[in-house]
Amino acid sequence: MKKNKKKDEKAPNPIIVTHHEARRDYFVIDTMEAGIVLAGCEVKSLRTSNASLSGSFARTEGNELFLYNLYIAPYAMGNRENPETKRPRKLLLHKQQILRVRAKMQEKGLALIPLKLYFNHGIVKVELAVCKGKNHYDKRQDMKKDSARREIDRAIKNRNRK
Repeated sequence: MKKNKKKDEKAPNPIIVTHHEARRDYFVIDTMEAGIVLAGCEVKSLRTSNASLSGSFARTEGNELFLYNLYIAPYAMGNRENPETKRPRKLLLHKQQILRVRAKMQEKGLALIPLKLYFNHGIVKVELAVCKGKNHYDKRQDMKKDSARREIDRAIKNRNRK
């Protein structure tokens, strides 16, 4: 027996925005989910996907974690009380998780980069990753792998047509 889906049911965890350059420029070592403190009409602006993660990063300050350079466009129907577009935003993690992240960040060359912003049961969440920067030759190797994978897929697709 098939279950009928409700008409107004939405896709689970709709993604608001992704950081496209993150996987290209960094090796992802570890990922985690964090909540984010938003003010005013920012959630309404995020529902229309008016955000950008490019150039954003997270940093620990004391026992707190903050996200910098996250751009959230001002809400079009908002008023003069719209918050600043690139202000630092506090991230919500358990204390043990913050301490674990701080210990990982002590290593040289690691950065805390947001990979995507999404809704989880109506609440905005951020997927954070502990990343290590790629060198130029690493990026070239990834591009070679991607192009080889595409050629193989094309060859298989063309073989199936015959």
